[in-house]
Amino acid sequence: MLTNSIPFSPEYAPEFFAQFPAAPAVFLLSSADDSAESYVSKTMNLRRRLQRLLAPLESQSKRLNLRERVARIEYSLTGSDFEATLLLYRLLRSRFPQSYQKRLRLRPAPVVRFNLENEYPRAYVTTRIGKLTGKSLYYGPFRSRAVAEKFLNDSLDLFKMRRCTFDLNPDPNFPGCVYSEMKMCMAPCFKGCTDEAYMAEVARVRAYLDSGGESLLAELEKERERLSAELDFEGAAAQHARIGKIKGILTACDEICGRLDRLDAMIVQPSAEEKCVALFRFGAGELAGPAQCRVEVEDESSSLDDRVRSALEAFVPRGKRSSQSSNDELAILKRWYYRSHKAGELIRGSEEGELPVRKLANAIRRVYKGERLEPSSSAS
Repeated sequence: MLTNSIPFSPEYAPEFFAQFPAAPAVFLLSSADDSAESYVSKTMNLRRRLQRLLAPLESQSKRLNLRERVARIEYSLTGSDFEATLLLYRLLRSRFPQSYQKRLRLRPAPVVRFNLENEYPRAYVTTRIGKLTGKSLYYGPFRSRAVAEKFLNDSLDLFKMRRCTFDLNPDPNFPGCVYSEMKMCMAPCFKGCTDEAYMAEVARVRAYLDSGGESLLAELEKERERLSAELDFEGAAAQHARIGKIKGILTACDEICGRLDRLDAMIVQPSAEEKCVALFRFGAGELAGPAQCRVEVEDESSSLDDRVRSALEAFVPRGKRSSQSSNDELAILKRWYYRSHKAGELIRGSEEGELPVRKLANAIRRVYKGERLEPSSSAS
């Protein structure tokens, strides 16, 4: 997993550290004792960090020193914090499968689950993603659970789908709830509607979530135009106000938000390799990469668009994936995307899995020129 491996001994002189680059990296320090726990971390300056951990200890210093315990140093250089975090995640998960999330402080991303497995479907916010190939649909990720809750509650106000959390056994004698009393639910719990009518409303909610609200906006805009044509300006104004309200609700959905089984995005990052950028692809719940795309070449026989297409061919799905892996990698993507300062760009593909090559090539040029780079971290 790490590309470089160098043996270490406490007898080595301080000049030993000069061979390590003063560059960002993920590294692992291991002992000759296989039962001893390895030290795994990332750093902005590998040489300085190793000197701190492995150089001869100064008298009365309380700084952590592993000089007498380490027998091997493994490391890989990284071009961005995104790449370092992903590599660190993969390394920690392989070494510490029970505690890697705590070590990374990895918080699952909040999403909306549209539970279609229930006889009477409903939607709710969760941080646990099941199989993306199952009946249930997932939408997100959102910036926070509070944002997801507000988006879903405001969106459900536009429909009459149920919000109760229990499994329904429709009974005409059931008293219902406050939503049915306020005419905000079709009340399938006491057969306030037919099953067919309820499923038709479910289909409207699904279309709304699938289209990012466009289906409902188109429906209301058509009604507004009809009312205007009939000179019912008061009704048209009411529809116009409702359209504005819906657009306000949809501001909670950033570019990254969408149906997760259809989310296909390329993340362009600075690379540790010269004259290259690093490409990562998130699709079908999997975060793959890096694939290197060369920006500057001596042979001009191939265009950047051609090199981008070649780089895209390097992304081959790894096949069957666990739900936990999808949860983790979505959390990593969400953490990067919602940083106030982040390196690189995200380019979304179409629902058919096609990525816009020209748009991607332009993003690669910008990232390579340093137009979208994060400030240098002070951490070592």
